[in-house]
Amino acid sequence: MAPYITDSSLLSEYQTKVLEENFKPGKVPDATTLTLVAAECGLSEEETQKWFKQRTSQWRQAEGLPAELGSVLD
Repeated sequence: MAPYITDSSLLSEYQTKVLEENFKPGKVPDATTLTLVAAECGLSEEETQKWFKQRTSQWRQAEGLPAELGSVLD
């Protein structure tokens, strides 16, 4: 994944590594994990949650699935 969280902020190599290590395809981190990962990366919980959402979307597209969850017919 590109190391961008938003158009204006670039993640460091360390932040990207921590986020990727905590990324599990198809799973959204629980609130505690999200808080811990955000603290370790020095990001807000909102930025961290956005990264996981974008990363999950990218993973789904790579798997040939719709970017967002929906019905089987999507």
